[in-house]
Amino acid sequence: MADRFESIDQVRDGLKRVSYLADEGIAGVVFLADRLGKPVLIEGPAGTGKTQLAKSVAESTGSRLIRLQCYEGLDESKALYEWNYKKQLLRIQADKNSDAWSDVHDDIFSDEFLLTRPLLEAITADDPVVLLIDEVDRVEVETEALLLEILSEYQVSIPELGTIVAKQIPLVFLTSNNTRELSEALKRRCLYLHVDYPDMEREKEIVITKVPGVTDNLADQIARIVRSIRQLDLKKAPSVSETIDWARTLVLLGIEHIDAQQARDTLHILLKYQSDIAKAAKELSVDK
Repeated sequence: MADRFESIDQVRDGLKRVSYLADEGIAGVVFLADRLGKPVLIEGPAGTGKTQLAKSVAESTGSRLIRLQCYEGLDESKALYEWNYKKQLLRIQADKNSDAWSDVHDDIFSDEFLLTRPLLEAITADDPVVLLIDEVDRVEVETEALLLEILSEYQVSIPELGTIVAKQIPLVFLTSNNTRELSEALKRRCLYLHVDYPDMEREKEIVITKVPGVTDNLADQIARIVRSIRQLDLKKAPSVSETIDWARTLVLLGIEHIDAQQARDTLHILLKYQSDIAKAAKELSVDK
């Protein structure tokens, strides 16, 4: 398969066209993942754009996005494949007069009766694919074993069918919010990328890019206030997506210059715990 990107600059420019502002580090890892055919493990606080990076890479390259949302209890039948048991049973009943069980067996364990799930779908696709394995830290340690063969060899072993080898190597992104430590075996197979909260200037640029109608002055105020709030001891610091929601709210309210009262009145858009809102409101009162 041809390389998706010719240079790191092409990665950054392509992401910018779809409104994802990537720095040199992010663009470099995406470029290397494509050239080396390796997955990318993206770690960092919730709401810093980890999932959006995979979506934006898919959009910028015209690839199909296949997403596996991880959760506790995820198993092979939801992540990889399962057999269509109802359809198999109907076929067995239709062939109940057959003399040879082997003929029936070979018939019901064929592609016609296989239900592909995201992992298998990604490696059997004919078109270019970006595979997003989202919040991989939510699954049990044992479930990670499902990923290892795919992430190292891009193939799946199905006992009844044999080994299915990828038709093309998808660009794979795994995201983690660090709720638990991932296995060394999984980490060895991936390039590593840490995505943190953006600095003030980049967050201002993100707000300008994502929020129609926002002025440069308002975006600057938003970025400064959010930065000061993140420095507080909060249960949950405001994410970039919440910064964007707050900016949209202020624009809808026709606010061009944020005073302390307006900030306090709209903190519930930015923060999701009452204790955090109280701390931020106190900080804004002191600043005033």
